[in-house]
Amino acid sequence: MGLFGLFNKSKKDTLDKGLEKTKQNVFSKLTRVVAGKSRVDDEVLDELEEILVTSDVGVDTTIKIIRRIEDRVARDKYVSTNELNGILKSEITALLTENNTGDNSEWELPQDVRPYVILVVGVNGVGKTTTIGKLAYQFKQAGKKVYLGAADTFRAAAVEQIQIWGERVGVPVIKQQMGADPASVAFDTLQSAKANGADVVIIDTAGRLHNKVGLMNELKKIKDVMKKVVPEAPHEVLLVLDGSTGQNAFEQARQFATVTHITSLAITKLDGTAKGGVVIGISDQLKVPVKYIGLGEGMEDLQLFDKTQFVDSLFK
Repeated sequence: MGLFGLFNKSKKDTLDKGLEKTKQNVFSKLTRVVAGKSRVDDEVLDELEEILVTSDVGVDTTIKIIRRIEDRVARDKYVSTNELNGILKSEITALLTENNTGDNSEWELPQDVRPYVILVVGVNGVGKTTTIGKLAYQFKQAGKKVYLGAADTFRAAAVEQIQIWGERVGVPVIKQQMGADPASVAFDTLQSAKANGADVVIIDTAGRLHNKVGLMNELKKIKDVMKKVVPEAPHEVLLVLDGSTGQNAFEQARQFATVTHITSLAITKLDGTAKGGVVIGISDQLKVPVKYIGLGEGMEDLQLFDKTQFVDSLFK
């Protein structure tokens, strides 16, 4: 059984509901494209390309998908429009697999790593603190001892928000006063977590992307200081992105990739947008796996990303 529970019917229903706007956007257009046509031809592919781009899959990733389908059509000589949905599912799933995005529903913490340290990055407003709170809740529900570090000391509101989440979830939050050295907060958090036998440490960081040099230096310092307590830390650098911003999320992802090494993605607010294709595009362009997706306000609405279930929901 995976860390956050089996991918059961309830989770699948949440996924289906959360992707409804994207699905309607794609399918209403796709249905019009194939209406009255029996086979996939150049006209259908041109229309499909436009559908994927306007669903924020991104131009480069869309071209890859179209080329895959063109190769399939060339190989099979004849592909009916009835087959197009299944082909889309299989090719997008294959693309996600190539980007190391797996079916994470069975993911577990490494057994030989304690504490497992997650450094969370992302600009303000993308749902970073909420994602941290929901992660802490689900780790705790799985029986893990969790510590949070409020290392976004640039904004008083950020420290207050993570403190509220800590109280709500029932996990310790290590903090200092506003303006304190973020690396010092991270150091204190890991020391306290290690001394108290924590399983997981989640560190929040500032999202001042407009000052890239400062952010790069800050993140490097945080990492260097953490290694003094846990030599392998951080075990994961999680970038949180707001899926509803579409191409802006792409740009944020690229910008963060220039200032620090990203190992996983959490894409939030997918339930409120028709731009769910951004999940496919960002993973493909960054070559970084999507690990979590946010599908609503509830604690359980942050799910481990399962590419097979995601694609199935999108093209159901």
